[in-house]
Amino acid sequence: MVSVFYNVFTPLANSWYNMIFLISVATMIIGNLFALRQQNMKRFLAFSSIAQIGFILVGLSAQSTAGSSSVIFFILIYIFSNLGAFGVISLVSAITGKENMDDYKGFYKTNPVLSWVLAISLFSLAGIPPWQVFGKFFLLFAGAGKGNYSLIVIAALNMVVSLYYYLKVIKIMFMDANEHPIEKIKAHWQPKIAMAICVGGIIITGIASGAYNYIYSLLK
Repeated sequence: MVSVFYNVFTPLANSWYNMIFLISVATMIIGNLFALRQQNMKRFLAFSSIAQIGFILVGLSAQSTAGSSSVIFFILIYIFSNLGAFGVISLVSAITGKENMDDYKGFYKTNPVLSWVLAISLFSLAGIPPWQVFGKFFLLFAGAGKGNYSLIVIAALNMVVSLYYYLKVIKIMFMDANEHPIEKIKAHWQPKIAMAICVGGIIITGIASGAYNYIYSLLK
């Protein structure tokens, strides 16, 4: 999309900017509103993923090298974060059949490692330092370069909403009591390695903000 909009449709920049603006706002708001009311963990992550696409479109709307660099950098971190979160939830669902958010009450007591994998992934998706905050900051910074501060304000408010529902899941896992928590999950070595890669990717790409500068230098 970056290549097509920035090169092929350059003469129509004003027209597609308005389109991206509207789609970005609608995607963030609708995704967040549906994520807020979800109790099924898979649907919750699916709608939160839709909202994340709205943030990516903010960077795309910048029509600049900074915009395309921020989109690539954000997606790089987002891949690890989303795969980590979906990995834990899919593993629990496959073994226990439990997908409801309330089922995760007391999850930390029986599955501390999986709890931390999911928590780090959700922290990253929420933009908690030192992880995805860099990705979202670069997206908003690039969008601000276009001068449309109303879009930046809407995106910032939606970040607050997404922060609420991500932290709600973390609270459920670590703080809420449950007399019958999900039993100890015994996973094979393949998903363990996959989750280790996701956590490592989140930490390395999130902290190493120099990756953005490298991507920017390649696109100049």
